[in-house]
Amino acid sequence: MVLFENVRFLDTTLRDGEQTPGVALTSKDKVAIATKLDELGVNVIEAGSAITSEGERESIRAVVAEGLNAEICSYCRIMKPDVDYALACDVDSIHLVAPVSDLHINVKLKKDRETVRQMAVDVTEYAKDHGLIVELSGEDASRADIDFLKSLYNDGVEAGADRLCFCDTVGLLVPEKTEVVFSDICSAVKAPVSIHCHNDFGLGTANTIAALRAGAQQAHVTINGIGERAGNTALEEVVMTIEWLYKCKTGINTKEIFKTSRLVSRLTGLPVAPNKSLIGGNAFTHEAGIHVHGLLADTSTYEPIKPEVLGRERKIVLGKHAGKSSVTLAVKEMGFEVDDPQLHEILNRVKELGDHGKKVTDADLQSITETVLNIQREARVHLEEFTVVSGNKVTPTASVKLTVDGKEVVEAATGDGPVDATLASIKKGISGIADVQLEEYHVDAISGGTDALVEVLVKLSKNGKMVTSRGSRTDIVMASVEAVLNGINRLI
Repeated sequence: MVLFENVRFLDTTLRDGEQTPGVALTSKDKVAIATKLDELGVNVIEAGSAITSEGERESIRAVVAEGLNAEICSYCRIMKPDVDYALACDVDSIHLVAPVSDLHINVKLKKDRETVRQMAVDVTEYAKDHGLIVELSGEDASRADIDFLKSLYNDGVEAGADRLCFCDTVGLLVPEKTEVVFSDICSAVKAPVSIHCHNDFGLGTANTIAALRAGAQQAHVTINGIGERAGNTALEEVVMTIEWLYKCKTGINTKEIFKTSRLVSRLTGLPVAPNKSLIGGNAFTHEAGIHVHGLLADTSTYEPIKPEVLGRERKIVLGKHAGKSSVTLAVKEMGFEVDDPQLHEILNRVKELGDHGKKVTDADLQSITETVLNIQREARVHLEEFTVVSGNKVTPTASVKLTVDGKEVVEAATGDGPVDATLASIKKGISGIADVQLEEYHVDAISGGTDALVEVLVKLSKNGKMVTSRGSRTDIVMASVEAVLNGINRLI
């Protein structure tokens, strides 16, 4: 058997992501994510569950209307009305989920095995009669009787099911058991089998890889591993494990992974943990002197893959403990060439900032380097004035007057608060020259009292490139504006 031959990916970000508490995607958000998943090369996009609401159906129809290359799917229970609603959305396929463990059959549905078997067969036949591709899924399969599961799968295939899916609904599989179970199932059924893992014990990726090794032909995944409870198997982990550790092609455009990750994080409001594998903020960030010294000789000394493979950039963190190696690599990453005296001067200024308790941002380092090299850079965006109105009975509204490449621009926007409204108006003001995204925003009070000096740190991105910058004022809105404009002028 050839490992991972023709592996397919069914992405459930749009449905499973919304099952995360606090996440609610608009139709526009879903279309944006679906379009990006299609660019990645995902085979199937589960766009939602059509039975949920009219708003959900509008979102699914909007995704379908994009005419994407990927197969568009709706989640369905083993009930004909679910299929009818999916048909009304004009989807290509349904993910038809039948509870298969006695716990789910008896306690949740209050039915018996044979009733569930018949329901699964009837609804499969109904969906096929109406021209849908059907993926018949066994919910809580890892706690089901394996003989019953195989018989239900075979009955489903006879009824016309195109694919089958094994759901480890509460993440109870271990890789050794996964390999045994999938070897058995894949040899006992006459349809492609998928693996759908949850990450309750942190084994989602390991179990997914084990299933694919044992004969599964499709993996259910989500961007950033989002999903209910501890989430689902992360697309980026499975793809890069197959591509880099097993040296097999997946058909996924890996250079779009990081951009997709940031888009999903921004639209769902779910931040990615800094130490998250591959796409976390620290995955390609270096500070320790011995590591940076190694990176100067060969980046593979402390990086398993080059960040560019994922559409990322390497980042060097600087502070009072910075050494020559760190500054040399950081300056080099910014595209500057310096000699030893210039490097020494840049290092001294970086350490001086660190000694004052400051975090050295990308904007700080670029400004220091340009000063030492006597490079004169004219900012393309200047703030002339801004006005913001906010209150308990007023929608926060801001207007800004900017000079952009020498031309006056006036824009206004509303937001969730005065800072949000002001930054939204700035983004509109520069939209003609760049699409800059605010990725992270942090506020710290440097001194006490209501007149405290506030430091705002932001991370901005443009076309995959990221910079960090800072603003310090007693006015939080002004500090935010200063930080964002500093970053914008370093990005464009």
